[in-house]
Amino acid sequence: MYKRARLIDTVEVPPEHLADVTPELVKKLLQDKLEGRVDEDVGSVVSVVDIHDIGDGAVLHNEPGVYYEVEFDALTFDPQMQEVVDGEIVEVVSFGAFVGIGPVDGLLHVSQISDEYLALDTENQQLASRESSRTLGVGDAVRTRIVTKSIDERNPRDSKIGLTAKQVGLGKHGWLKAERERRQTQAEPGER
Repeated sequence: MYKRARLIDTVEVPPEHLADVTPELVKKLLQDKLEGRVDEDVGSVVSVVDIHDIGDGAVLHNEPGVYYEVEFDALTFDPQMQEVVDGEIVEVVSFGAFVGIGPVDGLLHVSQISDEYLALDTENQQLASRESSRTLGVGDAVRTRIVTKSIDERNPRDSKIGLTAKQVGLGKHGWLKAERERRQTQAEPGER
């Protein structure tokens, strides 16, 4: 889930920039320091948005820069258990598909896509069913639900998010649209 959060952090302003400590400079330093990092409390920092307050600078012994406490807003992404998320297939492998959901990828295991057997079609980079001719490939939009989450703050790339599409209303967007259309054509004229 994306959130706008009010945060406080300390930023070091190098000596060469001390003559011109502006909100723009502080924002740039915070972006370099925080964007892409994961914090247990707020999730992944996607972007530093607005600077609200820059405190008085503090000098530390044997440190060349000046440290400022800054209050700012940041756009964060923190996936929640059981949250329904839309994403795009970014990679297909024999055991499932990786789905881009915000700044992270989640694994949609082959057992969590369909009750049908899906085989990897390496030539077309997709998982394919022989029974229904359904395919799931790179670039396809999907709706999934987060079922497992293990966030590694030290190395965000090692974080793991497990997804499922085995519920009504979940799956490849094209499949969901076809299912809605099928139900509408089966409904009696007075029920539409």
